[in-house]
Amino acid sequence: MRFDAIVIGSGQGGNPLVYALADHGWTVALIEKAYLGGTCVNTGCTPTKTMVASAQIAQYARSASRWGVEVENVRVNLPAVLARKNAVVQNFRAGHERSVAKRPNVHLYRGHARFLAPRKLQIADDVIEGERIFINVGTRPEPPPLEGLETAGYLTNESLMELQQVPEHLIVLGGGYIGLEFGQMFRRFGSRVTVIHRGNQLLAREDADVAEGLQKALEGEGVEFRMNANPIKVEKQQGRINVTIATGQQTEIVTGTHMLAATGRRPNTDDLGLDKAGVPLDSRGYIKVNGRLETAVPGIWALGDVKGGPAFTHISYNDYQIAYANIIDGKSLSIENRYLPYSLFTDPQLGRVGLTEKEARATGRKLKIGTYPMSRVSRAIERDETAGFMKMIVDAGTDRILGASILGIEGGELVQILGAMILANAPYTVLKGAVYIHPTLAEGFFRLMDSVQPVN
Repeated sequence: MRFDAIVIGSGQGGNPLVYALADHGWTVALIEKAYLGGTCVNTGCTPTKTMVASAQIAQYARSASRWGVEVENVRVNLPAVLARKNAVVQNFRAGHERSVAKRPNVHLYRGHARFLAPRKLQIADDVIEGERIFINVGTRPEPPPLEGLETAGYLTNESLMELQQVPEHLIVLGGGYIGLEFGQMFRRFGSRVTVIHRGNQLLAREDADVAEGLQKALEGEGVEFRMNANPIKVEKQQGRINVTIATGQQTEIVTGTHMLAATGRRPNTDDLGLDKAGVPLDSRGYIKVNGRLETAVPGIWALGDVKGGPAFTHISYNDYQIAYANIIDGKSLSIENRYLPYSLFTDPQLGRVGLTEKEARATGRKLKIGTYPMSRVSRAIERDETAGFMKMIVDAGTDRILGASILGIEGGELVQILGAMILANAPYTVLKGAVYIHPTLAEGFFRLMDSVQPVN
């Protein structure tokens, strides 16, 4: 069969593109080897954040006396947590199934796709062709090349969410976004948690004050950290996992019952037959694209994590928006220098947008910086959730906001207000005269704006 478009992978870039192209009148083939919805719905955002919510409730219950509420015998029923998570995932997945089914010009192929030629694909016994092909196959966990890892056994973010019992002691390899979210989650479920991190700072892309603030908050809940620790080997002895780490000239063994490998991901490009399509890859296996998401092969695009760059669901969705606008609406949009907000869903949350302080300083601009502690925000005080701070970086010459970090309760929600200012290209001083609802967390922006001062 021949289609106007073929979309490989039903992730957060591929699905909306399928629906939009079909509604535009095109015939579309959607190829999915697993469940509709991609990583986000099935093994990423949706299940993770559903379980994070359960962990937060456990933490509230365990520390309820802070708010004058007496709760006894707090216990996490992990199978019930998983059942709730699975129900939410199934609901989202079923929504995609209905969206595909109601469009007669969408043909869903279940199976693994391989290129036979630039415009030709095989799925099991079916061979199809398309005028335009969009690759949205995402990434998968990549464990570190560590002696004994495969023999000892390890968990990924996917398999960890299927455990039926709370681990006694969870060792987390990697102090990045995935490692920290899962580390805090399982600490709140009742596990002892030790995070092993190679660097001297968590979240290497963030400013040091932000990373240190989050580490302090997690340590306050009992999460243990081994920083500047280089894992050497892993062994399993008598049902326990021993990780040998090097810290400077010394070695140490960290012993736990379970281990999460959260050190990186790799693109799902190694079994697509991309060589037969002539689609070039970079040294790590990601598909090379230009600013319009086009590969070097005319008529083939790549969306989402498989092309490298920021690995966030909302970026994948924006890829769809850019591709559709360029192809259907005749626009000339680009992914280069696009607005990038994101959030780390720990508690406190880290909401981020634009440049960090270190990135802004590297541009050579003259800067203004403002900071304000959450411990002085009325709403945070009333809720007794005062960890963290707000931080904003401003171009001293234009008063435009270059970036912001909000480490605190609902930091991901709050930072988007400052992100809107970046989109509007408006000076931060507009917010100095704003009227904020009292008492809300956003009211803290009053003092954040007042704190902005020139820096050297």
